[in-house]
Amino acid sequence: MSDKYILRSTAIAARALGDETIIMSAVDSTLFSLSEVGTVIWQSADGRTPLSEIVTSRICEEFDVTPEAAYADALAFVEGLSQHGILRVFDHPVSEISQAGAAPS
Repeated sequence: MSDKYILRSTAIAARALGDETIIMSAVDSTLFSLSEVGTVIWQSADGRTPLSEIVTSRICEEFDVTPEAAYADALAFVEGLSQHGILRVFDHPVSEISQAGAAPS
């Protein structure tokens, strides 16, 4: 299984509220409330850091969870947000230059 790289969409509005984040899709005005773990993933979604690294270096370090369970949950979370256009998912790192025009996998 190849790792995934995630990037925040630019077609959103987001606001941090304490340890949580509220996101609104500009496409359909749907609101999403992210938990602490979701917020960590959201903040780390730079297109260059593999999801597995986000899980091991951020989630497993900050929360009491095994890497296997955390990765499975993170992947499901990321795929759910990508279906709403909130996150973009790639099979390879995304350079800053190509982020705007890169096609998600």
